[in-house]
Amino acid sequence: MTSQDLNTFAAWVEDLMRARGYDIDSPRGGGKSRIADEAGVHRAAVTRMLQRQSMPDLETTRRLARALDVPVREMLIRSGRLTAEELADPHDYLTTAPSGPERRHRVTPAEVAELLGVPADRREVFVRVVEQFLPAEPGAASGTGTSTGAE
Repeated sequence: MTSQDLNTFAAWVEDLMRARGYDIDSPRGGGKSRIADEAGVHRAAVTRMLQRQSMPDLETTRRLARALDVPVREMLIRSGRLTAEELADPHDYLTTAPSGPERRHRVTPAEVAELLGVPADRREVFVRVVEQFLPAEPGAASGTGTSTGAE
């Protein structure tokens, strides 16, 4: 982490705070104390970050993300702790590309079970339960849901 990284991150967080109505510019505005209280962190951690003295620890970063209503993932990437490649976007798992980027398909319940680490002996039950909540595929008979093939 370079001082430039810290400066860039702190400037971004300052902009977020101002946009969300925290008065962090006037000496008695109370914005630093308010964000610290709402995030459940020490005011000193907020002050050190805004003064470009230190990067907040992981728990403080997580709490600030919640208080500022930004994804923790974005905070971690912008802080320089992780790259976008190191911290996969969960939305990337919603579709997969079996034959290149143009051939995307819906992830199957079985694939979701594997991604979530559902034990192999429970995957069949997981798939059946999940399929009950999925909309019918286009062109499928209406009102019957999807078939599990186990009838």
